[in-house]
Amino acid sequence: MSSTPDTIPPTEISMAEIVFPNHTNHLGTLFGGQALAWMDKAAFLAAARYSRRTVVTARSDQVDFKLPIRIGQMVETIGRIVEVGRSSMKVEVELIAEDLHTGERKLCTRGHFVMIALDADGHPTAVPPLPDAIPGP
Repeated sequence: MSSTPDTIPPTEISMAEIVFPNHTNHLGTLFGGQALAWMDKAAFLAAARYSRRTVVTARSDQVDFKLPIRIGQMVETIGRIVEVGRSSMKVEVELIAEDLHTGERKLCTRGHFVMIALDADGHPTAVPPLPDAIPGP
């Protein structure tokens, strides 16, 4: 599927994971490295889906770990394209923990990733500009 001038490329991706013991430290909370891996994956998917190109991570900026995420919680990872350059895309990524018994949800981690679109030869290539107004649900 490719986008046409009348089609707005998707700018958001959502993934869900469950936190198992092998994802956690000795305190039973999610390893920071695991959180970053899930976040980078969401940034990759959001950027690749938006640009319909091969993308690579160029940078991660300001990742804030606000609250711990515990064993047994579901983690929704949401990646949103928030800024587009010529070949770069800035993706805001949030980790939201949800207690599956109570339904309580909390924003635990937020960060920004810069992804670069590549052509078939591995060189940076242009991506569509970000629409001025993205229609809501």
